[in-house]
Amino acid sequence: MKSIVVGTAGHIDHGKSALVRALTGTDPDRLKEEKARGITIDLGFAHLVLDDLNVAFVDVPGHERFIKNMLAGVGGIDLVVLVVAADESVMPQTREHFDICRLLRVPAGLVAVTKTDLVDAETLELVRLEVRELVAGSFLDGAPMMPLSSKTGQGLDEFRAALVDAAARMRRRVAHGVARLPIDRVFSMKGFGTVVTGTLVSGRVRADDELVIAPGDRQVKVRGVQVHGARQSQAVTGQRSAVNIAGVEVEEIERGQSLVTAGAFQATRLADAVVEMLPAAKPLKHGARVRFRQGTAEILGRVSIIGQMQSAAGDSPSSRGPQAILAPGSRAFVRLRLERPAVLTRGDRYILRAYSPAVTIAGGHVLDPKPPPTAIRTLAAVERCRRLDFDPASETDGVAAELRAAAVMIDDAGVAGLAISALVSRVAIDPGALDARIDALVVGTHAVRIEDVLVAPAVLDRLKTRIVAMLTEHHRDQPLSEGVPREEARERLFGRGHAMVFERALVELVATGRIAARDRLALVSHRVSLSPEEERARAALESTFRDAGLRPPDAGSLAPAIGVAPAVADRMIKLLQRQKVLVKVDELLFHEEALKQLKRDVTALKVSEGPNARVDVGMFKERFAVTRKYAIPLLGYLDRERVTRRVGDARVVL
Repeated sequence: MKSIVVGTAGHIDHGKSALVRALTGTDPDRLKEEKARGITIDLGFAHLVLDDLNVAFVDVPGHERFIKNMLAGVGGIDLVVLVVAADESVMPQTREHFDICRLLRVPAGLVAVTKTDLVDAETLELVRLEVRELVAGSFLDGAPMMPLSSKTGQGLDEFRAALVDAAARMRRRVAHGVARLPIDRVFSMKGFGTVVTGTLVSGRVRADDELVIAPGDRQVKVRGVQVHGARQSQAVTGQRSAVNIAGVEVEEIERGQSLVTAGAFQATRLADAVVEMLPAAKPLKHGARVRFRQGTAEILGRVSIIGQMQSAAGDSPSSRGPQAILAPGSRAFVRLRLERPAVLTRGDRYILRAYSPAVTIAGGHVLDPKPPPTAIRTLAAVERCRRLDFDPASETDGVAAELRAAAVMIDDAGVAGLAISALVSRVAIDPGALDARIDALVVGTHAVRIEDVLVAPAVLDRLKTRIVAMLTEHHRDQPLSEGVPREEARERLFGRGHAMVFERALVELVATGRIAARDRLALVSHRVSLSPEEERARAALESTFRDAGLRPPDAGSLAPAIGVAPAVADRMIKLLQRQKVLVKVDELLFHEEALKQLKRDVTALKVSEGPNARVDVGMFKERFAVTRKYAIPLLGYLDRERVTRRVGDARVVL
């Protein structure tokens, strides 16, 4: 059975609740105060089955004071019924509700002209003309306009038929993506516990699912699901749902939060967006404080103008500088700075209301819910937004727009790389399509995938160029050096970058035969170049330490003995250490051959003295003809090399 969510819109006392009651038999005015005052204060809900169509009605308040509750309900609807009373015609809240539906891009609708039993035919025709004038050029232009009376029942059958016909022409919402249910009500039911309701705008919710209340990180478990008033195994995209959850109390949740898949959204206070000013709105100044409405959330914030897209006259402002004021009827790129975190993703539609008086002034869609904190009043910022811009209602531009947005964000990320998870939370890519989108980005040379991040190819190329340049300079300045320590190179060139991106650059440079990358990085073409004096000093030093065995000389005293300057001797000793010919043990230097022979000799004790062979300081000194000065460091070295293990005052040969 096809399910749709229908919202009512219109001025106070124009018969919205009466129409829903006449169609469904359910009174959507559920609060005592609403009953007493005869007006809808909060959202009302009712259900109706017509043939094979399941209709969930969201009855929204019409009074200006309760407009924020109206906004909480209209964001998830498939079809709107604009209700206009025949005895009053178009009124202020009629226009505001209509503007809100238009700004939110509600896809379809009907017009119900109610209370026809109170007027004559001539008055009814005048009302029709005024409504047609109001909706001209909008999504309701040409929509069925149904005269009816909820009191007498006249026209209700025709209205039901028109509702079924309109629903038949609507595309079914596809139940894919991550779960996201903006919460419009939260209450407790005896025997069940906490229940939240809302329209599921994406994904599915099933019993036993583990979800998150966001903003925030409170994890909850789904106990059960009701769809349009009936218990179901799951709720899918587009359905009015009541979800019984465990792990949270009623007072810990509020309207404006959302029930979402864990890790699929990030709370944000900053978003880049397109804004569309209403023709009748007052000009909007750069930095103006506004009331931001998205889903069921209302948050105070400020609007910073990035650049105007199109003025009311339709001309392009690309040649002009940053705008300080947005005129009525204009479109622009803006940065929204919110005073509290919101759960947003690319493509979310929103409404702006003036801070005071609280009237609707604009709406639009989100381009990037996590923009980089860079300067915005520049031509580069405008161009970035142009690359991000898209039509959320377009079916043909969907994949291409996702790839464009991902490419922009990858470029923004630079050396840090863009986490693959951001393609879901920021670009709003369905997790099921994630691998295909990544493949397209890689094939299109927009990205290189390195484990869990994506980086722009240009970033990798620049890094490789810088590595080669650094090594070239290093070898020129220090010809005796075998290269730059790996970690030192990363810190110097890529300290703020993702470590795996640096490693990928090294792998590619090694694969192309340009560098050698071990503990130190060096150009493959580099060879340590020694002068004749240095060659002689190196050979003499190596011979001296080899001949000394386990009783090496003091390195600082060798220069006079081999007949070279102390600086030359020092350079050659360091070179021999880098080449691992000399090995430092505590403060002493030993020839690596002497240490290798020592390890062989000690290991051989297990053969000559049995499996319980032990070595103590005295035995070691005597066996290897060394003093305590050498014995203690060498025994420690054997422990570290796992040749021996200290037990009390002796060592067990392993």
